[in-house]
Amino acid sequence: MRLPVLRARSLPLAACAAVLSAGSVSPVMASALFEAVDLSQERFVLVAAPIGDGTRAQLNIYEQLKPTRPCFVVAPGAPAAVEPLLATFDFSGICSRFIDANGYSVRVGGDDLAASYRLTVVRQSNDNVLQAVPTKAGAGPEMVVARTQGPGTGFLQLVFEPGWQLKRRAYGGRALGHVYIYREAWPEALTQQAAPAARPASGGAPGQ
Repeated sequence: MRLPVLRARSLPLAACAAVLSAGSVSPVMASALFEAVDLSQERFVLVAAPIGDGTRAQLNIYEQLKPTRPCFVVAPGAPAAVEPLLATFDFSGICSRFIDANGYSVRVGGDDLAASYRLTVVRQSNDNVLQAVPTKAGAGPEMVVARTQGPGTGFLQLVFEPGWQLKRRAYGGRALGHVYIYREAWPEALTQQAAPAARPASGGAPGQ
């Protein structure tokens, strides 16, 4: 099932110059540049979306912007099947869809980890698990973010593990078309390995 591509929200010219020069922004600068602001969790659904023949899946995030038409339907049960209704109409201004690292990234507290972590869905025999996986040595530990809470290969809802939530990336107080998979602090069970001494207090590159 192919869905229309979401276009990121526009920024003022000066902001674009800073944000789009991703290659020249250090991890520390990126965390200082962007903020994480609250959003309405009930407007969103995280989905393990099948790829190809369904043996693999990727993270999709759908947002209901306006109540004009439903953007998705979540069935009861665990795992919960999700019907992406936004694939059946022009959802401009009604829904948002985030399908890759341009639309979402990991953040822990003040650390923007867009450049050092990736989000991947792993299919298991009895579950589908969303993992935050480090892409650089010393970036931190691998973390389980969400689960479908049961096996399946269709569009399935991913339910956050305790401590995780969605936040909106913001620049200068203005919300951007990018969301964070966010946790206030590193999971307690992982604190001994979570923040290596060599890692700066902030990390990640912008992915507007």
